[in-house]
Amino acid sequence: MATTLFRTAPAARAALRASSVKPGVAAMASTSFVRGKATLPDLSYDYGALEPHISGKIMELHHKGHHATYVSGLNSALETLEEAKAKNDFISAAAVAPLLNFHGGGHKNHSLFWENLAPASQGGGGEPEGQLKSAIDKDFGSFGTLQAQINAALAGIQGSGWAWLVKDKQAGTLQVITKPNQDPVAGNQIPLLGIDAWEHAYYLQYQNRKAEYFKAIWNVVNWGTVAKRLESA
Repeated sequence: MATTLFRTAPAARAALRASSVKPGVAAMASTSFVRGKATLPDLSYDYGALEPHISGKIMELHHKGHHATYVSGLNSALETLEEAKAKNDFISAAAVAPLLNFHGGGHKNHSLFWENLAPASQGGGGEPEGQLKSAIDKDFGSFGTLQAQINAALAGIQGSGWAWLVKDKQAGTLQVITKPNQDPVAGNQIPLLGIDAWEHAYYLQYQNRKAEYFKAIWNVVNWGTVAKRLESA
């Protein structure tokens, strides 16, 4: 992601010299872009399809409101970066880094999140199978242990953030990690399953009972998508 592209002046100069690909775009291949602009992806299910586990009202606000805001913020940051690049303004380019990280991460995280969910009629819920199940059993002992670790990680997030099941390419193992705010999973870690712990993901329905949301969301996890990500990791 663009998080580290502009943290130092040399990195900013290198990014400004690159003219073929917009910074931040290449690292977000899983998200939607049209003619260089990020776009809000369509969902493969209706807003109300995940009820009663996640209400249609929450899904609509989460998608059309919060995710759309990240898309808009990312496009604005990319435009600012292009203007700075045209002027060889390294300072302005470096100043965009936090916005690219927050809005770019928000766009990427949510694009992955929607694909992680599905109603029962489209394969949501149940337990992992095949290669994914074998990998989970190997690295966690059982699916129940994985669930418990992710729920504990979610409960331990202070403020806003995400819990992720990732494949660590260097270690060759599955791991549970957390990320604050909208920081994306990057580097040697490949995101397989992400659960949003921001209040906007659950508060309208669960209010301060977020543990109930963490428990309920397992009923709509799309393990088929998680398995495909593992296969390509």
